[in-house]
Amino acid sequence: MIRILVTGGTLDKEYNQLNGELVFTKTHLSDILVQAKCRAEAAIETVMLKDSLFMGDEDRQLILARVLAAPEDKIVITHGTDTMPETARVIGAADTGRTVVLLGAMVPYSFVNSDALFNLGCAFSAVQLLPPGAYITMNGKVFSWDNVRKNRERGEFETLR
Repeated sequence: MIRILVTGGTLDKEYNQLNGELVFTKTHLSDILVQAKCRAEAAIETVMLKDSLFMGDEDRQLILARVLAAPEDKIVITHGTDTMPETARVIGAADTGRTVVLLGAMVPYSFVNSDALFNLGCAFSAVQLLPPGAYITMNGKVFSWDNVRKNRERGEFETLR
């Protein structure tokens, strides 16, 4: 069983036709798993629906608490890409004894050409194959929690060294 902790981010945003903003209304994880024809057993837990730019230390501690409280030892976390490395560092430094993989999307699931399905698929594979620790997977790459950053100019994740 894989525990999915939903925390928000672009993956779950939708376009509000009234004001043109991207907003949260619900998580799309159940729909994504159906569309991807995922056969791995998963339990979805919505922790928050928040843009990661607005996450603080208390939010990261809540996410860590939910990781520690999960009965599963394989955990996937949906997260906004802007501060995903910061959350990965909190979880990685805690040495939870679990395999935790964070992922996000540059384009919302509800939009055409979203990277959400691919990134979630990579996360599901990674969480089942990697040893305990914290990781980020984006765009077909897997990064350790202590060796990753978001390159905002290129719009992708890369290693620090």
